[in-house]
Amino acid sequence: MKTLVYKRTHIGDPDEKGCFGIEDCMGRVRAYDFDSVIGVGGKSSQPRSQGIAEKLNWIGLGARKKTANNRRAPLVIFEHFVLYEANGERLEAIAPALAKRLLSQNVRVLMTFTRAEQKEVNKILDMAKDAPRSAPVNRLPEIRNNGGCGCGSRRGPDHPSKQKGCT
Repeated sequence: MKTLVYKRTHIGDPDEKGCFGIEDCMGRVRAYDFDSVIGVGGKSSQPRSQGIAEKLNWIGLGARKKTANNRRAPLVIFEHFVLYEANGERLEAIAPALAKRLLSQNVRVLMTFTRAEQKEVNKILDMAKDAPRSAPVNRLPEIRNNGGCGCGSRRGPDHPSKQKGCT
């Protein structure tokens, strides 16, 4: 199973229904060839302020991609999806080798793993094998427009992760 592990900067993507890309986060990375995704909170001030830093945030198994207008890459939904957000365990506690590589280096995305890391990835993926599926992507007309933020976020101009250049 091809797995994407990435560091997140904020909550809200994927949404609570399991749609990855709802805020157009991770842009072209969503188009990579993967079957599963593990989202881990990064170490910067934004993930810290949202309570997700260095924690397992979400898991998706059985990725299915759907092209959406006004997005850099497809939306992704999953056969099995679990969202922990701030309630996730610290990655170091459940996957120390993976945590060391992802969190101690300037790495944003991983798709190849050492033997020890792959064992930990498999353990994490097993945590979601009985989770329910994502909701179908039937809200596309609702999410196609920009919501008013010049950075491309669908959260509007006052979102907390507002980046330089937002209008």
